[in-house]
Amino acid sequence: MAAFDDEPSLGEKRKPLLAHQIGQNLDDLSAPELRERIGLLRAEIERLERAIEAREATRAAAHSAFKI
Repeated sequence: MAAFDDEPSLGEKRKPLLAHQIGQNLDDLSAPELRERIGLLRAEIERLERAIEAREATRAAAHSAFKI
């Protein structure tokens, strides 16, 4: 019966997933939920920027190693 524990009762609103999808409808989200999404997106931007920096460092190291 554990499968039914996660399902909302009749009349209850299901809480949106934490992930954010670009262009998704925001009408059903509260201000705190919107702030949480902003935090998630900022963290994702930082993660992407670190990935870019790592790739650029790798490219620079390879360029330096093979420079004649």
